[in-house]
Parts: sequence; structure tokens; C-alpha cells
Amino acid sequence: QVHPVESGGGSVQAGGSLRLSCVVSDSTNSMAWFRQAPGKEREGVAAIATDGSPFYANSAKGRFTIFKDNAKSTLYLQMTSLKPEDTAMYYCAAGIKSWDFSGRLSNANYRYWGRGTQVTVSS
Repeated sequence: QVHPVESGGGSVQAGGSLRLSCVVSDSTNSMAWFRQAPGKEREGVAAIATDGSPFYANSAKGRFTIFKDNAKSTLYLQMTSLKPEDTAMYYCAAGIKSWDFSGRLSNANYRYWGRGTQVTVSS
């Protein structure tokens, strides 16, 4: 397993959109997006199952969409209606240990992490 590589971050105004991408060695497994704001712990944003079923944190529901393209071995996070509180470093996580409900957005449940891509939302 090669560590994931994220891209697509940037600076946008509130209400704007961004699409993050993450290239992985095998996108057929369950994966997730996490984020970490300055001074805060890393938190799960969205996860996707092997069959493509999504799972979202409450903060992401209705605004973010997680999906993947197995042919390109790429995981995506489409973010819309961005808010200043979405400002964070966003990380792609792969190598899931278990798809149990309680662990889908748990840091400890993933073995491989990218270096992150910065998202900054200004008001």
C-alpha cells in the first residue's frame, strides 16, 4: 500500500466550492476524509464503503459528497456551501481496519494517511 496523495485544496470565499482528490494504490477498499483545524484534533468528515456507500459526519451532511473512481484509483470530496469553520488541513485515509459503524470516522481505524491539502475559507 502506497500512502495516499491529496490535492485540490485552496482558498475560497464562504459559499464557494472545492473538489479534493486523493490518489491511492487501491481505491476499491473503504476510505475516508478527515480534517484538522489549528488547535483542534483531527476529525472524520466522510467515509465511503467498498460498494460506494457514503457515510458523513453531521458537519458534512448536505454540503459534502464523497465518491471514488476505481478506474483512476482516486477518491474525491466535493465540498459546496463552504463555511469559514471548514478551514482545515484535509487528509485522505486508507487501509481501513473495520467498517463497523463506530469506527468509520475514527482516526485509529485507518492505517495509511496522506500529507494533507489545505482548505481555507474566508468570510
